Amino acid sequence: MVNSRKLIGLIAENGLTRHYVADKLGITDNTLRRKLIKGKFDSDEMYQLVKLLNITDPAPIFFADDGA
Repeated sequence: MVNSRKLIGLIAENGLTRHYVADKLGITDNTLRRKLIKGKFDSDEMYQLVKLLNITDPAPIFFADDGA
């Protein structure tokens, strides 16, 4: 399960908005919000997020065991 708090923090640290990230993923802002709530992204979305947010170690974010 995705650590949504860390992911939201990285979006903010990169000076991006949820709307901008959703657009880059090819989904709506509402869909991104739901994915963050559920903590579930497909592998293509994870790959795009790693590139977009310059994530060097994706494991703690995308494979969190508690979904925090």
